[in-house]
Amino acid sequence: MLGTTRLTLASVRACCSNVISGVQEMNRNSATLLAQNPQVLKRLAKYMAQQCFRNTVLEDFHAGITPHSEAGDYSDVMVKTPVGDIPWSKLSRLSDEEMKSLMIDVVNRTYLLLRTLFDEEVGSYLIRTLRQQDPVPHWNDPQ
Repeated sequence: MLGTTRLTLASVRACCSNVISGVQEMNRNSATLLAQNPQVLKRLAKYMAQQCFRNTVLEDFHAGITPHSEAGDYSDVMVKTPVGDIPWSKLSRLSDEEMKSLMIDVVNRTYLLLRTLFDEEVGSYLIRTLRQQDPVPHWNDPQ
C-alpha cells in the first residue's frame, strides 16, 4: 500500500479489508499518541508529500528534457523564444494554467489522504503501518 501506487480511498480500503476488527478511530487520543511519536510523524510527512505532491501532475511537468549546463548552475543556459532569449534563472518553469492544475491536484489528494487518515479502520491501519515501516526510506527525514 505504501509504495508508489496512486492513493484512492477504495484502494486503501481494499488493501485493508482484512484488518482485525476493533481498530480505534482517529480521535483526540490517537492524534495525541501520533503527535508523541516523532518517527511516525516523520514517516507520515514523507508519505503525505509522496501521495499528495510527488505523485501528481507534477510528474508530467517533470517528465521532459533537462538542459545541460557546462557551468553546472545553469547560468550558461538560455531559452530561445520568438521575442528573444531568456536566461534559465529568469524562466518561469510553470505556466499559470499548470500551477492551477498542480494545486487542484494537490488539494484533492491532500483531502483524500486526510479522509483516509481519519477513517476509522483505514487511518488506524495506516498509522500502524507507519510505525512498522518507512514508505519512502530513501528520502531524507524532515527536520
